[in-house]
Amino acid sequence: MSLSPGPTVLVVMGVSGSGKSTLAAYLAGCLGWDLEEGDDLHPAANIAKMSRGVPLDDADRQPWLARVAAWTDKQLAEGRSGVITCSALKRSYRDLLRGEGVIFVHATGPKEVIAQRLHRREGHFMPETLLDSQYADLEELGEDEVGVTVDLRLSPQEQASSVIAQLG
Repeated sequence: MSLSPGPTVLVVMGVSGSGKSTLAAYLAGCLGWDLEEGDDLHPAANIAKMSRGVPLDDADRQPWLARVAAWTDKQLAEGRSGVITCSALKRSYRDLLRGEGVIFVHATGPKEVIAQRLHRREGHFMPETLLDSQYADLEELGEDEVGVTVDLRLSPQEQASSVIAQLG
């Protein structure tokens, strides 16, 4: 797989605690592309619900996914490459984001490693108690989906290098 000659948006996906934000920041920095934190696009009601330890359902996610898709579409329409974080756990969610120039980057690894990260994380609205619900929703990238995977156990620098190498 290689980057298209036109603008590209990398959607860094994975469960909470997989290191999406850190990887996205490294990728954006290495490539000199715009960066958007998908969590910042959540409606306040979603953040409040997750903060209470209640998982989002598909209806809750729709306005958020629409905002992520709008950012992605705007970047591509303006001819600007970018990187955005979005859990994009289900294929149906990725279908809303998919398009010419969109590549998914799945940060994946053992659930135990992510659970440890979530336990140590401070100041984030997503509690570690929701990890099981995230894994219940997670659908791995299909062979027909444009994307790459990266092992979250690598350092952020190694992850970014791996993604860039996979993209050519």
